[in-house]
This record gives sequence, structure tokens and C-alpha cells, in this order.
Amino acid sequence: MMSDYAAARHNMIENQIRPNRVSDPRILDAFEQVPRERFVPHALKGIAYADEDLHLGDGRYLIEPMILARLLQDAQPDATDIALDIGCCTGYTTAILSRLVSTVVAVEQDQTMVDVGNQHLAELEIDNAAVIKGQLPDGYPRQQPYSLILIAGGVEYVPQVLLDQLSDTGRLLTVLYDKDGWIGRAVSFEKAGGRTARRIVFDAGTPLLPGFAKEPGFVF
Repeated sequence: MMSDYAAARHNMIENQIRPNRVSDPRILDAFEQVPRERFVPHALKGIAYADEDLHLGDGRYLIEPMILARLLQDAQPDATDIALDIGCCTGYTTAILSRLVSTVVAVEQDQTMVDVGNQHLAELEIDNAAVIKGQLPDGYPRQQPYSLILIAGGVEYVPQVLLDQLSDTGRLLTVLYDKDGWIGRAVSFEKAGGRTARRIVFDAGTPLLPGFAKEPGFVF
């Protein structure tokens, strides 16, 4: 069975990720090394490498591998980056990031997912990342600034408190939905000289994370 998972993982890279403009060898290697099947319930292990978001229960999803890979390709993670991973669920995005940056602080608001995520990191002997319980829109200001922030799901807006946690020249990647909640686009927020600019990267759709719905009358 392990060889079956390894083959499925390799096929995911060759058929889903690499053809979709992901060429960074470090990113491809990270996806090759992290066993996605460990981060889903037993009933979903057989489709762990499907090209789709996987529902983990309670409205939470493991983000589609291709979208995650393309977000990371655009982010150009560096071995010196300090990363904040928002909405990591069971820790898959954290495990991927841990192989690309210096340190990962992951925030998850579900205690069970916090515990499971940290267990997975320990089992994989990942010692430069940890999952911390907190409200997703708040991030984790105690360890700011971060040179890279990943919001691992869809949002209707990006809270200013998260943008404030970016270092100068830092970048934040997520999937942002339009005002009607129909069209999603992967976007990069990049800070320079104290100002933050937004850049559309590609069209994308992924389920919304809790806590990132626009309030009536909200304008960004």
C-alpha cells in the first residue's frame, strides 16, 4: 500500500502540479516527500491524491494540491523565510512549508486539528514547525513579522491585522473571492516601504475558511 501511495504522489506531481506552471524543484520535492494520505481520515486515504479539495468535516477542507503548489510557486519561498500558515487543518500545508522555509508557525482554531496536526509533524520528524490554537483571522502576532503568510483556503477579504504581520518585502498568498462570492482568484499581497499592493496571480476556486466573510458595507 505504501508503494501505491508513493506512485499516486508521483502521479500527482507529474499530472497535476508540474503541468500547471510549477517548476521550482524545491517545491516539487516537498510535495514528493510529504505523504498527503497521512493528513486525511482513513475513509479518504484512497483519494488523497485526487485533484480536488478534500472535506475533513465541519466545513473544513484540505486545499487542492495544484492550487497550493501554484500559490507557493508564486511566493518563491526561501530557506530564510519565517512563515505563517493560516488554516492549516491537519498540518499538510505546514509540512510542505517546513521543507521550504526556516520556520513555520501554523494557526488553527479547532483543537482537535491542532492536536492532530502537531502529531503529524512529530511523526514526520519536522522540528521547525508547530501548530498553535487561535482564531484564523487574527494570525499570530506574537511571532511577527513574517516574510511569508499563506492563508490555506478561500477568503472574502484579508484582515488588516494579518497584513500588519508581514515584514517589509513580505508577501501574503490566498484565494480571494469577489464581492458576490462567485469568482475566486489567487492573489499575492506584497509589502514594500510600509505599503501593501495586491496582484492577481491566477483564477482559482477553493472553499471559504471560517472567519473571512465580509461584513455588510465592508470595503477593502
